[in-house]
Amino acid sequence: MFGMTRRHFWGLLAISALAGCTQSQQTDPPLPMGAPLPKVDTQDAQAADAGDIPATFQVKFETTKGDFVIEVHRDWSPHGAARFHELVKIGFYNDCRFFRVLPGFMAQWGIHGDPKVMDKWRDANIPDDRPSGANRQSNVRGMVTFAKSGQPNSRSTQIFASYANNSRLDPDGFTPFGRVLSGMDVLESLNSKYGEEASQQQGRIQEQGNAFLDKAFPGLDSIKKANFIEPESSSDEAKPDENKPVEGEKS
Repeated sequence: MFGMTRRHFWGLLAISALAGCTQSQQTDPPLPMGAPLPKVDTQDAQAADAGDIPATFQVKFETTKGDFVIEVHRDWSPHGAARFHELVKIGFYNDCRFFRVLPGFMAQWGIHGDPKVMDKWRDANIPDDRPSGANRQSNVRGMVTFAKSGQPNSRSTQIFASYANNSRLDPDGFTPFGRVLSGMDVLESLNSKYGEEASQQQGRIQEQGNAFLDKAFPGLDSIKKANFIEPESSSDEAKPDENKPVEGEKS
């Protein structure tokens, strides 16, 4: 073995085998985390201020690949529904890029393209929601949920839609607030060329906005406009699950 002792040979073989086992076990994608946030003290979630937020409402996202509709249920995640309603109302998601698209896992968005705007929201966290009973939903295909950091009460503006059954996220505080009512095929057609690359640059995205994304990751799909619409159909008829295709999806 050209100067390699038998002991060295078997040592390298053992290391190679161990590395192979380790790689084969890493099958799950990373959690849908937001950018690193300041530590937030754990606290009991207080009742969200519903204000003029209806019990259910629908939002249409017009994107570079087509349209999709999200139906929100306030009882599933009161704080999450209230924050989403607020962000749509002020046009926060307009011109946002889909910076993290992982086939078979999810699509994530919610970093504003203007750093000055994003600076006002990046630490504007909301309390975790702890729904129970019939209001407790799972991160199955078609569900829409706020991304969060590893700290409690760290949801802010980023959200994601699940492409598959991601119920493994449930114990980590990822509480769905809505579901894709139509246009799942649009979400699954988003540019996934960059995988995790852009997501790993969330600090720079927040500091430099779309100018950085468009230069470093050209071709990302984006949101033209997000606005409230009148209900399209009964929520019970449109509920997606891991086995039933969502409207607009090819079976």
